[in-house]
Amino acid sequence: MPSHLSLARQHDAAGRHDDAINSLALGTQAGDPACTRELGKRLLTGDRAPLLAAEGAGFLAEAAGKGDAEATARMATLTALGLYTNQSWGEALRWLTLAEERGWQPARGQLAALANDRAQDPAAWQMSPAVHDLSTNPRVSVVDGFLGASVCDWIIEHARGRLVRARVYDAANETTLVTTTRTNSVANSNLGEVELLELLVQARMSAACGLPMRNMEAPAVLHYARGQQITEHYDFVDPQTPDYDKELARNGQRVVTFLVYLNDDYDGGETGFPTLGVNHKGRRGQGLFFVNALPNLQPDLRMVHTGQPPTRGEKWIVSQFIRSRPTIATPAPLRR
Repeated sequence: MPSHLSLARQHDAAGRHDDAINSLALGTQAGDPACTRELGKRLLTGDRAPLLAAEGAGFLAEAAGKGDAEATARMATLTALGLYTNQSWGEALRWLTLAEERGWQPARGQLAALANDRAQDPAAWQMSPAVHDLSTNPRVSVVDGFLGASVCDWIIEHARGRLVRARVYDAANETTLVTTTRTNSVANSNLGEVELLELLVQARMSAACGLPMRNMEAPAVLHYARGQQITEHYDFVDPQTPDYDKELARNGQRVVTFLVYLNDDYDGGETGFPTLGVNHKGRRGQGLFFVNALPNLQPDLRMVHTGQPPTRGEKWIVSQFIRSRPTIATPAPLRR
């Protein structure tokens, strides 16, 4: 007989997602840690499942308690964020170390990258390197030495196998589209996939720009092959978005965009701000952030920008949107 996990995958492949959840639930009841982990991830994020985040976190804790390596890594991220458990960077690193001991390969890579860059102290990630402005009004700022080389290399390799064609949001039809205005690729991470090292990067972003981590959307890694680009665009929530006022009240404005350049062995590929006369080619490990909205949270139309195409080589960056209000609630710890 196929395992409950195998049946769940077959149901998903056929579009029977409710049946997949039922198979994972049966496997969880039978004590299968892998089913428990997958059920937890899906409920945590609402991935082809009801959004039942507290229950999802509980299943992840249960799977980690049974020795599941990936669930152990997920507990590292939940602990770093303080979601359904007490927040602690030190405890999060202990979870990550345990995940590595249990065989979770991404944990091994993260710990090696942190050791190579001598960046294993969580407190160091909450202190920003020096910031200097390319433009003061509106603000465009550079953060030199934001990430070390080993961390940059790990982020690239972690993203490489997860790239998909980037899409553009179509406000009129409330969907996303593939367009000729954006030809690069992207690797996204949701709460059920994000790794601890990515959260440490967010913590350093928070220190640099002064906005809390809880206001950040999920991180993304962008890849540009030679000739790929993003043409002129804005990052703020567009007033043409359906139910614009409700969107701002619910999720807040995208007030800051934070980029981190992961490599620099390419030609071209500048980040351009045509209205400001700023054209910046970042160095590996350098951060760049800019403010998309006015103090009253209305869009700042001066902040049109581009991701210009590399003419030689390939370009990798982290792209992080930061909202004017928290994107992650602060739930109470789970009762055990």
